[in-house]
Amino acid sequence: MKKQEIDYIFSHMLESHEGVSDLNFTVGKPLQVEAYGELLPVDLEPKIKKLTPYQTEVLALSLVNDNRRLTQHLLNMGSCDLSYFLGTKARFRVNIFSQSGNYSIVMRKLESKVPTIEELSLPKVFHDIAMERNGIVFFTGATGTGKTTSLAAILEDINEHKSVHVITLEDPIEYQHSHKRATFNQRELGSDFDTFASGLRAALRQAPKVILVGEMRDRESVEIGLNAAETGHLVLTTLHTVDAGQTIGRILGMFTTEEEKQIRIRLADTLRWVVCQRLLPKVGGGRVAAFEILRTNLRVKDAILHGESEGKTFYDIIQAGRPFGMTTFDDYIVGLYEAGLITEQTALAYASRRANVGRGIDAVKSARGEATTDIERLELDKTYNQIR
Repeated sequence: MKKQEIDYIFSHMLESHEGVSDLNFTVGKPLQVEAYGELLPVDLEPKIKKLTPYQTEVLALSLVNDNRRLTQHLLNMGSCDLSYFLGTKARFRVNIFSQSGNYSIVMRKLESKVPTIEELSLPKVFHDIAMERNGIVFFTGATGTGKTTSLAAILEDINEHKSVHVITLEDPIEYQHSHKRATFNQRELGSDFDTFASGLRAALRQAPKVILVGEMRDRESVEIGLNAAETGHLVLTTLHTVDAGQTIGRILGMFTTEEEKQIRIRLADTLRWVVCQRLLPKVGGGRVAAFEILRTNLRVKDAILHGESEGKTFYDIIQAGRPFGMTTFDDYIVGLYEAGLITEQTALAYASRRANVGRGIDAVKSARGEATTDIERLELDKTYNQIR
């Protein structure tokens, strides 16, 4: 396909609905876009009722554009990542993957303007994360929950307030930071380095103060990241875990039993924050972010060194640390409900512990003078156990 034809299709899909975040090409389905978390069909002239294997393969090969590395990845590993520029309209992060012998394509629209912490209405403690001088910070959550956007906002805060050298290792580069007070060097996987581990190892020789690692995918990159944090760097990175406790478990699980004690000590010394993120459907359309935030302290270090125990789980520690900026998903979700941003059904559906969220919602309703139950009338059974 010619680039003009591809650009026409992508432009039409972008303009088909409000709030488009992804373009989806799957065999047997029409052209689809994801808008506010929901897949919607797109009409195009001439009409495409169902994409054929030939159509998705032609589009996939046109996007790969004879790139030898991408072709090898697609053939040998079944998927490949690349970026695509739609003129001045948009940039995309593209993933092409094979399924049942056919190719599918998902394209994530990348924002051109770097957001700030205030613009995204992120928790105020994000400013504290930006002020850290060393250590390691993990942002976690499922794919598409906004981890990269939150990290971009923190880097923008660093850019505004610190005169430091920042190196980013990304796949691909999503937000392009201009030079303000900080100096940015942004490197892309595939074109500038071959693996996150090798890119991170090279970054240690490039005199940065802050290193962003797009994702720590293996034991080697975690080990080098811990080494960077131990030698005075601030390392920001992501993992695909659902909460703070699972994040610690995932990191420890990358190492052998013999290495676990040493890794626990290193992690306890270097960990600064764990921020877990979810996107929830918002009242009136759109989505709103919910967070679980763990900040290091003596109790956190003890739990990392010796493991969780009754009354000393990461959930318990976070709840006790609310005055210091920590929050559980459940507390944050109740706050979103109280602010009228999400419904009660959404709050309960996305809760980590439904009982805790249920009690929180009942407390909010009681404070508003609303009913907390649908049972209208209770009476004592006066005939029960009556002596005859």
